[in-house]
Amino acid sequence: MNTYKPFGRIGDLVRAFGSAVSAAAAVERGHRPKNHDLAKLGINPEHFDRIRRF
Repeated sequence: MNTYKPFGRIGDLVRAFGSAVSAAAAVERGHRPKNHDLAKLGINPEHFDRIRRF
């Protein structure tokens, strides 16, 4: 049985792009991005809290 889903990867790409847009908008507003958006982008939410502004 073939489990290859060509549109699954496209969906993952769209979700990653959506998470990037959401995280960037939150940071621009001065808010903290949601944990699931950070995790989707490969950023550990605990490490994100350690980032300081200059």
